[in-house]
Amino acid sequence: MADQDNQFDLVVIGAGPGGYTGAIRAAQLGLKTAIIEKGSTLGGTCLNVGCIPSKALLDSSEHYSMAAHGDFEMHGLKISGFELDLPKMMARKDKIVKDLTNGVQFLMKKNKITVFNGWGTITGKNSVSVAVQGGEKKELQTKNIMIASGSTPIDLPFAKPDGKTIITSTEALALPKVPKHLIVIGGGVIGLELGSVWLRLGAKVTVVEFAPMIAGAGTDQQTAKLLHRSLSKQGMEFMLNTGVTGVKSTGSSVTVSYETREDKKQGTLEGDVVLVAVGRKAFTDKLGLENVGIDKDDRGRVVVDAHLRTKVPNIFAVGDAVVGPMLAHKAEEEGVSVAEFIATGHGHVNYETVPGVIYTWPELASVGMSEEQLKEKGIAYKAGAFPFAANARAKAIGMTDGQVKVLADAQTDRVLGVHILGPRASDMIAEAAVAMEFGASSEDIARSFHAHPTLAEVMREAALAADKRARQS
Repeated sequence: MADQDNQFDLVVIGAGPGGYTGAIRAAQLGLKTAIIEKGSTLGGTCLNVGCIPSKALLDSSEHYSMAAHGDFEMHGLKISGFELDLPKMMARKDKIVKDLTNGVQFLMKKNKITVFNGWGTITGKNSVSVAVQGGEKKELQTKNIMIASGSTPIDLPFAKPDGKTIITSTEALALPKVPKHLIVIGGGVIGLELGSVWLRLGAKVTVVEFAPMIAGAGTDQQTAKLLHRSLSKQGMEFMLNTGVTGVKSTGSSVTVSYETREDKKQGTLEGDVVLVAVGRKAFTDKLGLENVGIDKDDRGRVVVDAHLRTKVPNIFAVGDAVVGPMLAHKAEEEGVSVAEFIATGHGHVNYETVPGVIYTWPELASVGMSEEQLKEKGIAYKAGAFPFAANARAKAIGMTDGQVKVLADAQTDRVLGVHILGPRASDMIAEAAVAMEFGASSEDIARSFHAHPTLAEVMREAALAADKRARQS
């Protein structure tokens, strides 16, 4: 007789945002669900060594920077005898992570989801083996499987991390002291955010980026240039159109060799820490995909259809393990979609409204298409932009860098993209995502109430500007 404790409707491999959110939704829909996590805590990269700890340090370092550079003085607050307590800052970050990972553990218990700590391997279309601590193996039988195995940092062959002078984002979240000179290889989200943390705390930061602009491919170029200008004013140094050719560590310092792409000029940078932040890759090895004939693409991502099914119809994959932006909220929606598809036969993710955020200061947030993408697709559009410098609330809080840009279809006025650089852009972008989800026009945004005085008024003014009706707030 089969062991009923090891019989499930759904087994999820990976307890990151896609996995645990999908598992919760499956349990809510009445599916007997199990989740397997190889790490010692739940929450995946995001909660443990990604989104959450980085945001904790970004906020702490922003407070430090405001105090250190006199930003508080304009509010009539004089601070003296103040100093950095890095261990306490790190302890605060660690407590936030612990509280949230414990919260996920509680949600598993609350929703009666069985948790297995160990390595999950697909052994058949309806079976998963779990290697738990101590070498013991458990065989699980399941009607469905969801692969939510996440991603890992991309290594450079000539810059293998040693955890001290050559580091990944994981080590950058727990450096024991502020580097004198932090060299960041990669000007994307991770490099800019973690570079900002240590810049604010007193490090010299140099970002070496292979592309001609920062913030990653697909980012609205005008908005990325504004961010570049703002970060440069803060002291971050950039070497764009530059490739790193070598990294050599002596144990206490590190030398980065580079070559510019246009004139092939070669040179070196000397620092004490190098952060390799050239992106992440899908973590899909040693999951047993070959046991059931599941295909991967040339970048190691699991191949799925529009319903996130692999070629084995009852095995699904979500999040960083499949094509698309490597974002926690995208993974969450995919996990929910899979659970709902299994339970009801219906599941959907609107990839046109997935927002992206870079949590520098000012923040950069976008949803939909950029001007460059619209031009490439030959879509006629109109653009409206409005600066935070003309906004009353932005002036009141003393944060006036940046703007909101609204892109709308030239004929229908339907919003096609919104790009924000400014204070709390990460919160403001939600309005744009909801507007696009409901097929709103720029006029819909312009005619909707926005409380005064608020930062959100800049969104309304940008929408008005799309119709050449902007006014000063």
